Amino acid sequence: MEYTFETSYTAKTMTLMARALRKTIRKKHSQRSHIFGGIVMLMGILLIFTKDTLNFQTFLSVLAVLMILVTLLFEDHMNGYIAKKRLLPGTENATTVFTEEGFMTTTSIGTTKWKYDKILHIAELHDFIVFIFSASHAQLYDKRTLQGGSIEDYRSFIETVTGKRIEYIK
Repeated sequence: MEYTFETSYTAKTMTLMARALRKTIRKKHSQRSHIFGGIVMLMGILLIFTKDTLNFQTFLSVLAVLMILVTLLFEDHMNGYIAKKRLLPGTENATTVFTEEGFMTTTSIGTTKWKYDKILHIAELHDFIVFIFSASHAQLYDKRTLQGGSIEDYRSFIETVTGKRIEYIK
């Protein structure tokens, strides 16, 4: 059986990949960061409201609270943006072919062969499948471009060859 995907790595897809990393392999770290950020924000808000006057220190406190809030709300977008900037030129578009032995990704700069045992997690988003290799490395496959079978057949195939369950992420 052979399945093929065509994937374009855009700002949107990189954001989705960052989200998949945050909700799988980085889950504990992300939760701790959000709790810490929330506590710091609450302390900043309390500090702001206990002041009688508006001065430079109050302004800095408001600015810090807003920066933490923006970071917590848009962390996937920021991580996706940074990852997109670090993407090697020529790897923005990829064709990946999956076989029983492994999978092969071809870009305009070369071809890479992968073995399934390197995959730590498999995540599924609305239109994408994400293979997670480490806390900072993943690959994304656009389900809308699947050739060689249905998405249900592919899910069954990939769970069988990897021995991993696909985790659905909202």
